[in-house]
Amino acid sequence: MNKKIKIGTRKSLLAWAQSGQVAREIERLNPGVSVELVGIETRGDRIQDVSLREVNGKEFFVAELDEALGSGQVDLCVHSMKDLSLDRPAAFTLAAIPRRANPRDVVLFGPGVERKIAVGKTLKIGTSSPRRLENIPAFLRRALPRLESPDLEAKVELVEIRGNVNTRLSRVHEPEGSDRALDGVVLAFAGLIRLWADTPGRAELTRLLEGVRWMVLPLRECPAAPAQGALAIECRANDAETRAILGKLHDPETEKFVARERKLLADWGGGCHQAFGATCVSPNPAVGPLLFIRGRMPDGKRVDELQWAAPPEKPDVLIWDGPKWRPSGALENEADAEAIEKIPPKGGVFIAHARAVPAGRAESMAALSGARIWVSGTASWERLAKKGLWVEGCAEGLGFEFLRATIEEPVLRLAAYPRDWTILTHEAAVGDWAESRVLATYRLEACYPEAAIHALHSAREIFWGSGSQFDELKSGVRADARHACGPGKTAKKLRNEGISPFIFPSVEEWRKWTKQS
Repeated sequence: MNKKIKIGTRKSLLAWAQSGQVAREIERLNPGVSVELVGIETRGDRIQDVSLREVNGKEFFVAELDEALGSGQVDLCVHSMKDLSLDRPAAFTLAAIPRRANPRDVVLFGPGVERKIAVGKTLKIGTSSPRRLENIPAFLRRALPRLESPDLEAKVELVEIRGNVNTRLSRVHEPEGSDRALDGVVLAFAGLIRLWADTPGRAELTRLLEGVRWMVLPLRECPAAPAQGALAIECRANDAETRAILGKLHDPETEKFVARERKLLADWGGGCHQAFGATCVSPNPAVGPLLFIRGRMPDGKRVDELQWAAPPEKPDVLIWDGPKWRPSGALENEADAEAIEKIPPKGGVFIAHARAVPAGRAESMAALSGARIWVSGTASWERLAKKGLWVEGCAEGLGFEFLRATIEEPVLRLAAYPRDWTILTHEAAVGDWAESRVLATYRLEACYPEAAIHALHSAREIFWGSGSQFDELKSGVRADARHACGPGKTAKKLRNEGISPFIFPSVEEWRKWTKQS
């Protein structure tokens, strides 16, 4: 086949980068097809001084692209799917939704942000999204390091901002006191990933990312806009040849997940004015797709929900809740605690539990303050923030493997995993981290109260809080008990023991299933 097709695209650095990536993929999958990009300026690109909440018209960023496609000036258009309304012209068809990039939001903070937190200044963070305004401030106040006092949350103010990614990010580098200066900006992680994969985009980002501090926001607390991270490739409905070419780029799983997210827009009304986030991901085949929904519905009602397919089996009333029965205490391992002080500067650090950071060791805290820290979940994130540590992101309680795709994104410029990472955990868990440098900074005293042991003997439904807990107590479990746990290393441990556990995204979801909450 020898054919030349034209892609209509906005002229921004990001739009051009992602359309270029689509063009290269079309050419790779369709030998003989060549692709040309045609830049088209939209009303959304021209009008930068109007808040998105005040915009009239459904297709603020795509109307001119639609005109070019309808007239035959171009053969297809590449859109950020979150910008598309639910009602599209009948003359066009959605020919492909490629595999989605990381859907999360990130906050990028400018140089000197920690100094401002330490002296109690309010951080000004730019965004134009009602959804982000609704969800992000409360999380940041808990997640930012407490550099004044463990009892004082950071002060955060979100302010209106418009412009392309590079324009917005440049504002964290403005001189202090400038009217344009911001302490941070909220951006879609997918846009940064695609810019970094593009040669001109990477050149611009390399400059703009110098000295910034990252926070990759958890989907539980801050789900993204419906379809964020997904591209929509449209062509004319009657152009069968182009439809066939584009069909090779389509990813059915992405289509299924974004359809669930956008259905909420159809049910609740939406567009760029919506104040709720909805993101569907599949962290593990055993747990299935998870749809995180959080924010405010059009009627003003607050929503905070996780939709997923719980086990169909009817739970028994005799239960044992492992996370509620913790060992009596934790003891510091002095030698490995001291080894924290030798962590390479700017090295990657994964902290499996907030207890893994030794209490009262100024040298350890100083070493960790220069590291790029990731943690198991938001509870550990917030505890470490109270200790004054900057955390970049977390596994959301879904297991380290769920996190790996994120920390391996090249735009983060993290140390290579596993070679250059340090894992902080407890003594009994060291064997779970054979690939990495592991520091067992504490050990747990396996001393459970008699009430816990007695309850376990009779339980038919058991949720294990960790693999070490299972090792310590498995001899007291009845033969017909059903086991449950999260999707991380505990599940792997149970399977290695010949057990097929029910997998839950969190102990809270297991408690709902067993009707405890």
